[in-house]
Order: sequence, then C-alpha cells, then structure tokens
Amino acid sequence: MIIEYDFDEIESTAEAILSHLHSKIVLFKGPMGAGKTTLIKSMVKKLGSTDNVSSPTFALMNVYYATKTVIHHYDFYRIDNPAEALDFGFDEYLEQKALNLIEWPDIIVGLLPKEHVVIELSKISDSKRKLKLENIK
Repeated sequence: MIIEYDFDEIESTAEAILSHLHSKIVLFKGPMGAGKTTLIKSMVKKLGSTDNVSSPTFALMNVYYATKTVIHHYDFYRIDNPAEALDFGFDEYLEQKALNLIEWPDIIVGLLPKEHVVIELSKISDSKRKLKLENIK
C-alpha cells in the first residue's frame, strides 16, 4: 500500500494504516524529519489513547494505554548494537499482547520475528509525505 498525504490528512492516514496491519510489530523507516513520530502520535490517538506521545529517544521505550490495547513505542536511534535492546528486555516486551511501534529498527532487525510490518516514510515537501506499507510474512 502506498499513500501520499498532507499533515491535515494524517488522522485518516493513521486510520488506513491501522486497518492494514497484519502484525503487532510495526517498523518505521525513513530519514530524520520524515514524520515517524508524528504519524505514531496519530495512530496512538486513533487507537483511543489520551496519553501524551513523544519520541522515546533517550528512554528507548514509552508505553501508552489505548482503549483495547497497550502500545509500546520504541526509538533505537541511539543504540549501537542489538545487545542494548536485549538489556532492557526488548525480546520480552515483544512477547506481550501489545502493539509494538519501532522507530529506527535497522539495528534490531535480527531480533524480530519473521512476521512484521514495514512502513517507509519519505518527505515530498514541508507538509506532504509518502508512505509505503508492506506486511512481511
């Protein structure tokens, strides 16, 4: 699935993404400033959470509570190797019945189960983005 959207369409984009997810593990790829965290904020809101969503760059993971699920939001931009993710229990968090939204996943890709979703974001202009969603099985 490929979607081009303006920021004023981000809520409907988040809704479309949520309806096409076939895994509880979602990887967000794209350059700095592509809108990964902004999109995650909209997805968390669409799931019914009123929690304040922010990038977990230094904490590595934030937890949000939505109407029918728990959401784990990871940011692995600052880790140097997969062992750092394992040190805080990443593998154990994946086993829980939570939606896992992972920014900067390249360093931990070897820790992921075969089935997951990849969302690649790119910047078209200051207010327009393009995303490609792929369900990996």
